[in-house]
Amino acid sequence: MIALRAFKDNYIWLFVDPITQAAWIVDPGDALPVIRYLIHNHLELAGILVTHHHRDHSGGVAELMKHWKNIPVYGFVNSSVPEVTHFVKEQDEVTCGSFKFSVLEIPGHTLDHIAFYNDEILFCGDTLFSAGCGRVFEGTYAQMYHSLTKLAYLPDSIKLYCAHEYTLQNLCFAEYVEPGNRDIQDKISVVKKLLADNQPTLPTMLADEKKFNPFLRCHLNEVKRAVEKYTGKHPANPEQVFRYLREWKDAF
Repeated sequence: MIALRAFKDNYIWLFVDPITQAAWIVDPGDALPVIRYLIHNHLELAGILVTHHHRDHSGGVAELMKHWKNIPVYGFVNSSVPEVTHFVKEQDEVTCGSFKFSVLEIPGHTLDHIAFYNDEILFCGDTLFSAGCGRVFEGTYAQMYHSLTKLAYLPDSIKLYCAHEYTLQNLCFAEYVEPGNRDIQDKISVVKKLLADNQPTLPTMLADEKKFNPFLRCHLNEVKRAVEKYTGKHPANPEQVFRYLREWKDAF
């Protein structure tokens, strides 16, 4: 799995089918880094996966289709991305050469947000980040909470290929929420070293995220107490904890 950097902090994920030696990409907000990598490595583009319509995830699709005509572009059934050629929904399967992915509908950040996953790989776009989650722009807090819960039920060993390099900023907030959580402190040390070496902090493993990502820990008393202390409110359930936590993060 190759992380192509775009804009300030986006990752465009690229993987190569070992049989056909053709490349697939996920969320190409910018065509240029993709074109450069493919040409430099003598690769052809076989297809594109799009998790949601935001331009920093889909803005490069049209340009790529000018260079590689008739490639499939997979997106949500109600996607507003005009270049999508194959519309998918919950439980659909997508075949990318020798890779197969299932589709999850995960609204919240946007209403058209989907994830592509198999037993080892999760492309989760802007819904789940390392130590964080996406802002709630188009959906509701309830939708976002249930989308994260859905992702949390995937195998613990699955690797998350998130779309932004937000890990250190997210960990700073996580440490503020749970200052006594040693897993957060250990992760900060690892992440700072990776960034100092100009390396991506991703992918991350779901099992690890459950140890330090506050948005996957809304059911725990430590997170609930932190929310109560900060907001002065008393959430009745983990879904309400999530809403207050996300609002807190928005203002952090």
